[in-house]
Amino acid sequence: MSLIQKYNVPGPRYTSYPTVPYWDEGSFTTSLWKETLVRSFTESNASEGISLYIHLPFCESLCTFCGCNKRITKRHDVEHPYIDAVLKEWQLYCELLPKKPIIKEIHLGGGTPTFFSPKNLERLINGLFENAIKHPEHEFSFEGHPNNTTRAHLQKLYDLGFRRVSFGVQDYSDTVQKAIHRIQPFHNVAKVTFWAREIGYTSIGHDLIFGLPFQRLHDVIDTIDKTNSLQPDRLAFYSYAHVPWIKGNGQRGFKDDDLPQDEEKRLLYELGKKRLSENGYHEIGMDHFALGSDSLYQSFKNGKLHRNFMGYTSSKTQVMIGLGVSSISDSWYSFAQNVKTLEDYYDALAQNDLPVFRGHILNAEDIVIRKHILNLMCHFHTSWTDYGTYFSEIPHVIERLEEMKKDGLVQITENTLTVTEKGKPFVRNICMAFDLRMTRNQPETALFSMTV
Repeated sequence: MSLIQKYNVPGPRYTSYPTVPYWDEGSFTTSLWKETLVRSFTESNASEGISLYIHLPFCESLCTFCGCNKRITKRHDVEHPYIDAVLKEWQLYCELLPKKPIIKEIHLGGGTPTFFSPKNLERLINGLFENAIKHPEHEFSFEGHPNNTTRAHLQKLYDLGFRRVSFGVQDYSDTVQKAIHRIQPFHNVAKVTFWAREIGYTSIGHDLIFGLPFQRLHDVIDTIDKTNSLQPDRLAFYSYAHVPWIKGNGQRGFKDDDLPQDEEKRLLYELGKKRLSENGYHEIGMDHFALGSDSLYQSFKNGKLHRNFMGYTSSKTQVMIGLGVSSISDSWYSFAQNVKTLEDYYDALAQNDLPVFRGHILNAEDIVIRKHILNLMCHFHTSWTDYGTYFSEIPHVIERLEEMKKDGLVQITENTLTVTEKGKPFVRNICMAFDLRMTRNQPETALFSMTV
């Protein structure tokens, strides 16, 4: 049996620990969430600031590879009331905090953030700073759809302080694009990439996906060669997460048999990774690559890379507040997720309530394990040398890693664990050995996409 067949099992992507299916929702209350948020905000020093993730859910058409929360509509009169609601939610948070927050990071995600007009995005960002201060070293980013991102979008957000943009490319194959309902010519991607560079964006990213329906090796090579010709500063090269059982995710129009499997799928990644390396891209964490000049690579090299619900970030803030429908917030000591429908979101805010519907308060064990999983996902290394990093289950974790050690995926000493080069593709599996909540309560139904 190959390593791919052996370790290709369902597993989390670990943008959090505990992962959402293992949150203890029964002991969570919005009051406790508020308490931990204020505590964490007070602990954070002013120079660190806070992060904001803002979910902008609207899309004009459905991409069938997407597992995100979205609302499909061509009506743009939805923009104004949604921004009003997000700013109302932000105001409720600012009223909780003991002093004006300093915003270090903003990330606009979706959905399709560039569904919104430049004028409305300006109203959103300016509205945030009516109650906040802009950090002198702020890092603002947004996701742009190449088909509808205009030069006006790019210029307006640049003028508002945004210096990083990521464009969803996925794959340039006509067959693949038709299957995932994302018809997007190379010309469109090239145009917005050149515009962003001309305007002055310092980090331009492209998001690629391997493992898509009908995708073959020559498709991935062609996509990466076209991408290399544009030289984006960073790349996400994600494994397609096939989770058709999640309600409303739109993964239809193709069958399971249409997807590349096991060795075939991994070969797409390995040869794609080799091609990227040959063109000056460095592998960072899981599924990410960057040129040596990009801040993400510098953070990885300096041991400052961080991972949260926004993915990998080049700096850590202890407080991350998620605004908008379905957004998840993180106070380090707890997580809180907003309601998932627009109707519930608007109803809660009309009652002057935070639109939180579930969450998790981390216990002492959770926090220690969270540190280890972050270390593995960001640095491929962790250690348990003191009270803050040791927990009683460590011997059992090492037992669970024994087979991976024999396979050369990890190196283990008395108090350290290092992921080998051979083990990097299996970092999710390695993290699962630390995941005590999943170990103690193995799922009976499908919860996660495959790890490989």
